Amino acid sequence: YELHLKGFTALHPDVPEALRGSYVGLAHPAAIAHLRSLGVTTVSLMPVAHRADEVRLLRMGLSNYWGYSPIAWNAPENRYWSGTPGTSPRSEFRALVDALHAAGLEVILDVVYNHTGETDELGPTLSLRGIDNATYYHLDNTNPALYANWTGCGNCVNLTHPLVLRTVMDSLRGWVQEFGVDGFRFDLAPVLARAGADRQHRFEANAPFLMAVAQDPVLRDRLMVAEPWDIGPGGYQLGAFPVGWLEWNDRFRDVQRSAWLQHHATRADLANRLAGSADAFSPSLRAAHSSVNLVTAHDGFTLTDLVSYAQRHNEANGEHNRDGHGHNLSVNNGVEGPSDDPLVQAQRLRQKRVLLASLLWSLGTPLLLAGDELGHSQGGNNNAYCQDNPTTWLHWNQTDAALTAFVARAIALRHELPVLQSRAWWRGANDTGPSPGPLAQWWGPLGQTLVHADWHHPQDNALALQLSADPPGSTVCLLLCNPTAQTQEFVPPPAPAGTAWQLRLDTDTGSSPDQPLPARVWLPAQSLMLASAASLSAAL
Repeated sequence: YELHLKGFTALHPDVPEALRGSYVGLAHPAAIAHLRSLGVTTVSLMPVAHRADEVRLLRMGLSNYWGYSPIAWNAPENRYWSGTPGTSPRSEFRALVDALHAAGLEVILDVVYNHTGETDELGPTLSLRGIDNATYYHLDNTNPALYANWTGCGNCVNLTHPLVLRTVMDSLRGWVQEFGVDGFRFDLAPVLARAGADRQHRFEANAPFLMAVAQDPVLRDRLMVAEPWDIGPGGYQLGAFPVGWLEWNDRFRDVQRSAWLQHHATRADLANRLAGSADAFSPSLRAAHSSVNLVTAHDGFTLTDLVSYAQRHNEANGEHNRDGHGHNLSVNNGVEGPSDDPLVQAQRLRQKRVLLASLLWSLGTPLLLAGDELGHSQGGNNNAYCQDNPTTWLHWNQTDAALTAFVARAIALRHELPVLQSRAWWRGANDTGPSPGPLAQWWGPLGQTLVHADWHHPQDNALALQLSADPPGSTVCLLLCNPTAQTQEFVPPPAPAGTAWQLRLDTDTGSSPDQPLPARVWLPAQSLMLASAASLSAAL
């Protein structure tokens, strides 16, 4: 569950006003109660290291709200301190981690070691530049007065140098040993594993940083999550990080959006992403939870904006709407922005539910953006990094309670039905050799066997998936997926002997009826149903 420490509680009515937006505010029982009620297991905090704001933003009265401009890697941001006498940012952040742990939640920290807030050669001297510029940064091969810029932020930290590597490793150990965090999400992680100039700055899976983490007694058992791309040469490295690492998977994001909103993805595309993106993560080497599946994240549209805006609306950022992604695979359902039309509202809600369900029931590690379960909108701003204001703060008084309940139910089913959270790869009926993973069986909507041509037709991609776990008698699930633009008839396969299919959740209505699944199902467009096999006596 990815959240911004300030934005999560800045407008929370049950958190005392003086504590909102602070470390203490997030540690407040009212804030933690929401996390527990959702059923999330891990809180991924956006950067909390001390940062600098770019001069350009300051001149416009803005700031680097997301925090991806650090100048002191080891210092918790002073701006999130409550100011309570006798405390400090350090003590309050430690208390926050302890409070989340006491609630049974893991804490991972988004860290930015790929660049600093000193920006390019025209930027301010605030930190490493003033200590030893040529040691701490990758300089341009032809003009050492300039920086390599594989981050898009003006500079790149040089972890090939032993002193720089030691500085970063000391910082990571400090967040673990002093503050107790359980792991890290590394921003633009390929930068950390680029070789020196003698090897053309290539990404290397055995780079000094990655090898140092693997052998470090403090860090090697911590959760390590990579954002596996930068803008340098060969910068897209999805699936290339070491065994044990998790990686953000933008291919999952794009296929889900394409399938459910644009009707362009084939059955093969959708099935591949539902099944953990084995094409990217080498099942013989990597575990099935290696893929961090996401539909939205801090960078991009919120879920509500994804189904409400066809275009980005980033004018408030002061870059003439040129910043942020231009290709979002979003839809506006006929109205750009908010709508009072009940038909438009209902369609957007159905789309949100099906995207959330497909995220939470796919193989891998799901990432939920804070506020998506509430219906949070940023007014179409898909790059709100500099908006420290109600644009990004969660509006708890406008919560879509029904959507929140739907998300909690979908997560509860993930916990209840083991095949939906397998750590082993799914296997096919023809797979040879032992495999601990669930058996995945795929059919067309009428129960037909799918041939090669069926897998690659983007306009005919309705799909039924049955997941069965060993030993016999374990939970069996059925997912009926209709990404098409029209209602589709489904004929579910027979339930296992002695059982009947029980409908558990329907994204079209949002209902969780726990009632027998009909022998023939008319599944509306852009919707998904989840059923599980229940004993005949329980189903009656």
